[in-house]
Amino acid sequence: MKLTLMLIFGTIFSIYANNSYSQSTRISLNQENATIREVLKQIEKKSEFYFAYNNKLIDVKRRVNVDAENEKINQILNAIFAGTDVTYTVLDRQIVLSSKKAMGETAPQQKGKTVAGKVTDSNGDPLPGVTVIIKGTTQGAITDANGNYSVDNVPVDGYLDFSFVGMKKQELSVAGKTTLNVEMQSSAIGLDEVIAVGYGVQKKKLTTGANLNLTADELKQQNTSEPLVAIQSQSPGVNITQSSGMPGEGFKVNIRGLGTIGNSSPLYVIDGVAGGDINNLNPSDIESIDVLKDAASAAIYGARAANGVILVTTKQGKKGKIKVTYDGYYGVQDVPNLAKPLNAKQFMTIYNEERTTSGKTAIDFASVIPDLYQKIQSGQWNGTNWLDEIYNKYAPIQNHAFNLAGGTDQSVFSLGFSYSSQEGVLGKPVQPQNDKYTVRLNSDHVIYKNNGLDIIKFGQTLNYSFRKRSGIAVGGMYYNDIRNMLDGNPLVPVYNDKGEYYANPDLQASGLAALSSRLYNPVAQMVLNRGMNETKNYNINSNAYIEIQPIKDLLFKSSFGYRMNANSYRSYQPAYDLAGDVSLSPGRITQSSGNGSSWTFENTLNYKFKLNRNSFDVLVGQSLEKWGLGSNMQTTNANPTYVGFDYAYIDNTDGLTSGVTSLSGSPDDRGSLASFFGRIQYDYNETYLLTLVMRADGSSNFPEGNRWGYFPSVSAGWVLTDEGFLEDNNIVNFLKLRASWGQNGNSNIDPYQYLSIIAFDSENNYSFGNDRNKQQLGGYPSILPNKDITWETSEQLDIGVDAYFLDSRLQVAFDYYNKKTVDWLVQAPIPEIYGAGAPYINGGDVENKGYELSLRWNDNLGDFHYGAYFNASKNDNKVTRLANAEGIIRGPAGIISQGTDPMYRAEVGYPIGYFYGYKIHGIFQNQQEIDNWTHGFLQENPQPGDVIFADTNGDNKVTPDDKTMIGNPHPDVSIGFGFNLSYKGFDFSLSGKGAFGQQIMKSYRSFADNEFQNYTTDILSKRWTGEGTSNSFPRLTAGNSTNRINISSIYVENGDYVKIQNVTLGYDFKRIMPAMPFGQARFYVGARNLFTITNYSGMDPEVGYGDDQGWVSGIDLGFYPTPRTFLAGVNLSF
Repeated sequence: MKLTLMLIFGTIFSIYANNSYSQSTRISLNQENATIREVLKQIEKKSEFYFAYNNKLIDVKRRVNVDAENEKINQILNAIFAGTDVTYTVLDRQIVLSSKKAMGETAPQQKGKTVAGKVTDSNGDPLPGVTVIIKGTTQGAITDANGNYSVDNVPVDGYLDFSFVGMKKQELSVAGKTTLNVEMQSSAIGLDEVIAVGYGVQKKKLTTGANLNLTADELKQQNTSEPLVAIQSQSPGVNITQSSGMPGEGFKVNIRGLGTIGNSSPLYVIDGVAGGDINNLNPSDIESIDVLKDAASAAIYGARAANGVILVTTKQGKKGKIKVTYDGYYGVQDVPNLAKPLNAKQFMTIYNEERTTSGKTAIDFASVIPDLYQKIQSGQWNGTNWLDEIYNKYAPIQNHAFNLAGGTDQSVFSLGFSYSSQEGVLGKPVQPQNDKYTVRLNSDHVIYKNNGLDIIKFGQTLNYSFRKRSGIAVGGMYYNDIRNMLDGNPLVPVYNDKGEYYANPDLQASGLAALSSRLYNPVAQMVLNRGMNETKNYNINSNAYIEIQPIKDLLFKSSFGYRMNANSYRSYQPAYDLAGDVSLSPGRITQSSGNGSSWTFENTLNYKFKLNRNSFDVLVGQSLEKWGLGSNMQTTNANPTYVGFDYAYIDNTDGLTSGVTSLSGSPDDRGSLASFFGRIQYDYNETYLLTLVMRADGSSNFPEGNRWGYFPSVSAGWVLTDEGFLEDNNIVNFLKLRASWGQNGNSNIDPYQYLSIIAFDSENNYSFGNDRNKQQLGGYPSILPNKDITWETSEQLDIGVDAYFLDSRLQVAFDYYNKKTVDWLVQAPIPEIYGAGAPYINGGDVENKGYELSLRWNDNLGDFHYGAYFNASKNDNKVTRLANAEGIIRGPAGIISQGTDPMYRAEVGYPIGYFYGYKIHGIFQNQQEIDNWTHGFLQENPQPGDVIFADTNGDNKVTPDDKTMIGNPHPDVSIGFGFNLSYKGFDFSLSGKGAFGQQIMKSYRSFADNEFQNYTTDILSKRWTGEGTSNSFPRLTAGNSTNRINISSIYVENGDYVKIQNVTLGYDFKRIMPAMPFGQARFYVGARNLFTITNYSGMDPEVGYGDDQGWVSGIDLGFYPTPRTFLAGVNLSF
């Protein structure tokens, strides 16, 4: 702890000597008959200097000759501006050009006033070198080192133009003002801004791949503690679906379509360490997120980049005084479209309708459950709405984040703390909750500096997170508390007269047991059978590096990354007596723990050099990674000594000899990866661009002979606006064509699949000799080995365009891609009689191809700034090969209800995970339709109100051969959109997303299991009750009917939606109270998941699925909905 405190405070307060960059930097330059513009560009390329000037004041088309050898910047500038009225001001790495004559001009025809003020950036820091010009003239001023300016002879009702490189130009009225303070906003993405590209950074202008960059400001606008939620509407081609809306649940992410039925998650690289979990971060800690979508961009990560790469850079230190920020909000949550189960009266009506249409006698509820019936009929009781019983309306949510950053020329730091907490909207009294704590410390230190170069530099990043969560069962058909509430019988009360859970004795006494032996209390089952529970997760993601730069532009970097995770779980199930026999259900405690770690050692050598106008950036590197260093253990025992969740520990039980103990343990799966890689980035005068990448990976997951994979890529670009025919174009400010091709790999399988792993357990014993009672522990092969298994490979072609129009106010990006994934790593289907686990094989290929479009607009009208964005992506997914005779991989049976056939599959010629079943041609409305139907029946004796199953193969009969594709869970088109504006301290933002063309398979009721299960109220209007009443859903019948036990399109709904994700209105009180000791004092109110436009009848059209197979989605069996949130928050800085 002492060492940690020393590191923190030592980092914060370290101060080293400062050498001026402009005095220590020397430049060599040789150009003949070049324009001033070309000379300035070359200086920027050869150094870290950048120029700010106004075209109206500086003649940048004037041609000069320059011959400079190892000269200082002032010597070069004095030479090229000799004999002119141009002056310059050097402010660190920024050089401001101005005109003596222009700045000294007055307005002879109109006397004006003097306007003065201060110009700052969005963080309140002063901006030196901002050009301030009176509109319509060349008269003006330049802000000084403190951001102050003063302009004379400004017309009384005139305007001032403020411009600065990398900032949005502003035109402001001075009417009624002599003091005008201005806050400049940074451009959305400057062409000279650098973005992360993997093992380095590159100018946005020079990138040749399909990269998506999101900044801290863009993440901050979404008001969420989950980074993946923050990027959802801003990332075309990136599909992000939450596994469920319960707090702490994870996300399913795929980039440019589903490429496998195995693990399709992208690789996360957090501060240079591959394999981290982005969900362990708070968005307040993130500086930028870069998504590498095409193979060429991701190829530098080779082995695990087949599904794309997401680079996360946490906030780094900055030179200057220590700056402290606080971002926090508090809110409440509800469910905007909570499902409505039938009440008691409605249920009794529907239930008797089912019985009569099935030829059974209606139930006389008045005589079977007289007391309950009387309460229902009198209006004293409407029955139990089980979903309402677990509904935690106005569930609280909060997030708090502190950040400190500062430093000197020699040492900088960034320190962050955050806490977030969210209660679940469904699940009380178990009460799902997720609490997340994060700590981050990043620092960089220059050990030795000489002649303007950081010769030796070291630094580290450290991200620690702790999560504590509790939850209920979500996901499938049976282990799903939401589904149990939806189909729970409304005639069953929650509590009896004693205030205890309504149980079997109460069912007997009330007469309900005479209706069915399968009635139960779903709330009691959730609380008593599932139990109170708590999961804790601890994660560390760290990296330390040293950089050595012996000469300019030659950089060696060595880094060591370490990741650690640990988890613990405990649950408590109290002794209960739902069945009237306390001995059946003793109290039970479960406790488990696990841990694991991995390390990565990487070395890179980077050299940048120029030959005339040819620029080269060469990188070579080596990486070694080891993972799986840990173990797991779980224990369950009964009969606790002390009752209650606070005592839910194994040592509070009878001990390991009680006879009800379950104990298991195992080591982590271990593996290693060795890699070598190289990259060459070339450009000619920043106009013609080329990038070559090669990576070789050796994985312990594969046998000798197949262990090494080789992943090349090539990409190229052409900046057309640097050509003469488009230079200085007033409409097209930037236009770049790019194309790329590359291959990436995937080795994400269980280790040692090429070996016959021997397992030992007590169920496989051997007897030797004549005494059968003497047995020896036996071993057996746990998996069937596959010595031919090899890499899964993704190959992708991308063609794209990047363009800026109208003074860069409009930004456009378009991409076409074709991604082919071959040699899927999947488990082979084998007969159960083999007695061993299925081996992994290279089992198939899939193709994803599509388009992506991104539009952004940013502009100012005086003090009024506004911006908008829209993006859209279209993807077509198709399986092209499967390694079995049928060309089919089936999902499991019994998903919607017991006894139902597999309803999703992967098949050659179709998208992964498509819905499979019978199409319907409607509902038989009368007997004449039945008599006239000549295409066969699935039912033995069809009746009016039954489903007309389609004869898709045309043989005039309906058999399983007529099953076909009845839905696709993947959207054809996904969109994202947003709008923001600001005016004199006020700001407003809105963002949303949508998806079109996908279907959802929905069923809240296991009709084959229990005819006393409830429906939701949509059944009242959609079912068939007589001729002409419905042509989409059949008559209701009791029990297991042909209409519903056969998977068909009656369960398939249109899943199209448009969702407003975030709306925020804020005001910065610093504007009206400048004496406040804050750089920013912004207060805001907002709403998340405000409303959804959809025709889907369920609670939420963003449907994941709780199955452990990642290629399955769009199945709603009682999906935990995403809550709506109303919140208020504050942003402070000082």
